[in-house]
Amino acid sequence: MTGDRPGAALLRLVEVMDTLRVSCPWDARQTHESLAPHLLEECYEALDALESGDPAALRDELGDVLLQVVFHARIAAEATDGTGYTIDDVAEGIVAKLIRRHPHVFADVTVSGAEEVKRNWDAIKAAERAEAGDAPASVLDTVPFGQPALSLAAQLQHRAERAGVPADLADLASRGSAPAGGGRGVSDVGAELFALVARARDAGLDPELELRAAARAYRDRVRASEHAGRD
Repeated sequence: MTGDRPGAALLRLVEVMDTLRVSCPWDARQTHESLAPHLLEECYEALDALESGDPAALRDELGDVLLQVVFHARIAAEATDGTGYTIDDVAEGIVAKLIRRHPHVFADVTVSGAEEVKRNWDAIKAAERAEAGDAPASVLDTVPFGQPALSLAAQLQHRAERAGVPADLADLASRGSAPAGGGRGVSDVGAELFALVARARDAGLDPELELRAAARAYRDRVRASEHAGRD
């Protein structure tokens, strides 16, 4: 690939995916729904590789994540009901979004630092939704609840904080356990876990990554104990 323009190999990946979709029985029968578990699994495997500190492993796993994007786009391109799109549409969409949300790079806006960049991003994003007529009723409406609970709690707190929501609302223990919409209440343990998320964020830590680090440390201790028992 020496001398090729950056991104040339991506075109080859698209070509290979086109061939597989036509010529491989397994690839030919996949749908967005059947691939959904793989999309999530590959992202987790990429995160594991990142945490391992192995650059080669991370490169390999990022390739698997990229394959999922190309695969979904290839499936979408086959739609005949007017909802289809191609990998170029996906790429053009994110390029347009990045340029639009970085006016300090691609236009004449001046920023004082990273925090102002984040504020501008949020303002531009809100303006886009308002223009499209799909502005959320709450600052938390766009937070995906399908993510792991620890990262979900952190993202909810982060979004609320950036919107100026009073910090004491995160103190679930002092506000009772009954949810406003009915259903299961909040136990003391749940409230304590939510408070720990806030504590981690105050310390500048990602609670999901911190718990993953603790889980790895526990795994290593168990393995060492098992090994010692066999000696």
